[in-house]
Amino acid sequence: MSDDVAKPRGRNSPLWRRVHTLSGLVLFTYVATHLLNHAAGILSIEALLTSGKWFMIFWHQALPTAALYSALTLHLAIALVAIFRRDSLRGMSRAEIAQLTLGLSIPVFLINHAMGTRALDEFFDADPSYLYVQLVVWKFAPHYIVSQTLLLLTSWIHGCIGLHLWLRFKPGYRRLLPLWLTLAVMVPTLSLAGFVASGMEVLRMAEDSAWLGFVLKSFALPRGAEQQAFLTWVRTVEYSYYGLVLLAFAARSVRLHILKKTEPDVTLTYHTGQKVGLRAGATILETSRRAGIPHASVCGGRGRCSTCRVWIGSGLDTLPPPSELEAKVLKRVGAPDNVRLACQTVPTVDLEVTPLLPPAQARVEDTGARPDYHAGQERDIVVLFADIRGFTELTEQRLPYDTVFILNRYFSEMGHAIESAGGRIDKFIGDGIMALFGIDRGMKVGARNAILAARYMGENLQRLNASLAADLDKPLRIGIGIHGGPAIVGELGYRDTMGLTAVGDTVNTASRLEALTKEHGVQLILSEAVITAADLVLEIGERAEITARGREQSVSARLIEDVTALPAALNERGDRVQPE
Repeated sequence: MSDDVAKPRGRNSPLWRRVHTLSGLVLFTYVATHLLNHAAGILSIEALLTSGKWFMIFWHQALPTAALYSALTLHLAIALVAIFRRDSLRGMSRAEIAQLTLGLSIPVFLINHAMGTRALDEFFDADPSYLYVQLVVWKFAPHYIVSQTLLLLTSWIHGCIGLHLWLRFKPGYRRLLPLWLTLAVMVPTLSLAGFVASGMEVLRMAEDSAWLGFVLKSFALPRGAEQQAFLTWVRTVEYSYYGLVLLAFAARSVRLHILKKTEPDVTLTYHTGQKVGLRAGATILETSRRAGIPHASVCGGRGRCSTCRVWIGSGLDTLPPPSELEAKVLKRVGAPDNVRLACQTVPTVDLEVTPLLPPAQARVEDTGARPDYHAGQERDIVVLFADIRGFTELTEQRLPYDTVFILNRYFSEMGHAIESAGGRIDKFIGDGIMALFGIDRGMKVGARNAILAARYMGENLQRLNASLAADLDKPLRIGIGIHGGPAIVGELGYRDTMGLTAVGDTVNTASRLEALTKEHGVQLILSEAVITAADLVLEIGERAEITARGREQSVSARLIEDVTALPAALNERGDRVQPE
């Protein structure tokens, strides 16, 4: 199959996206300036007319007019073609659904308004000014007040959603989001206020019959047969639009019906074992959606994010190289060679694919700000396990309320200690805690931070015991195990329970070291691997070879009776820690 077949087509192609974005920006600029003109009506009808003159001076020039009409035509055509080409409506975000619905609704309110203003100006030289519009709407056709308001809101909201979907992946957008939200609310609010204020003023002016007759005569509107022909033209345009929308959906249904009866060109095998036939020219993401397979895609399949990325098994060598757009996104997240964007990859032979991000958890942060290890990587990390000694005995002597109260106080103190030292709390298991260190900053920093966290935990436990002295028969005691090495890091779980965690021998060993603290009568068993990785000189603790259950080889470790004897901070050089 030729290379051009293996490239994303239609709405996924770079040219398609650029035209869609550019046409949308032209239309949004027109709408924004139009609404800002309406805001002048808050001052007076004269202010509205004055601002309207400047608006028309610009938009009625040949080049802006051509740009506006071209943008409107292209934007509508792209929307209808996108409906026709979409294999499935599944997987669309709420924002995408809202944008599509609002976009298709705009012409319903726009046609009468545009034909009654711009068309009259272009073909009948009627000069329909803001005064004309307000007089017609508020005096002679008040039902248009509702349609004009809906036109204002639908066009503005549609444009704002489109801008958001486009800009949310741009650097710095999140910092400007509060300002953007303020403008998004203020512009239509001021516009509606100006629309109402100027309309009420026109109604008062229309009470003068002489003025009203003079103004109506000056509009030079079509009369008699000419007027009827114009109204027929308006209805024709309106019905033509409805026909185009229905045709797009009908043609889509026919296309999908035909595709169902044809043999698939390629078969995709998912990690679940499910096999799905793929049509020529379809992307992996389109195929997933058509088959109803959950597949993350924050940007809607436009190649702007990386949330749809998949791991490719057999068949990787048959794929064409990534496009410039896809390569840029994959580089941003540090993806390996066997990871591709599902929205940009068009298979030509059978493939094995595994979506890397859970659909329910995918978000904007995954587009690059979120490291790729969330999808699964082997990393050298440090793992800390902690547990309360004699917790079963403690719970047997207390009411459930008291147990929960003490546990929450304990978790709060230990959690604060871990996070203060740069650790990441993985989970709470009964009265136990699992924490990870060094995922982002490396093994050396992680090892030092884990040792520091153990000291902080000891200090916080002392304060907690002092504050709970009246409630406890004897102080809470803690056991901590710390080990470091390679582990598989990634998001694991199901639906709402998904979370970043680590699995592997390093995790199991740390857990077993913690369990052995009771047997050895110490607060901490710290593996020598962590001390070596931290590049520290520790002169405390008894050296021992620990035999952990399930491991053939022993673990070299330090038995530390009191974790508060651990070093509190790095020296000024930052390369060694000496015991206090």
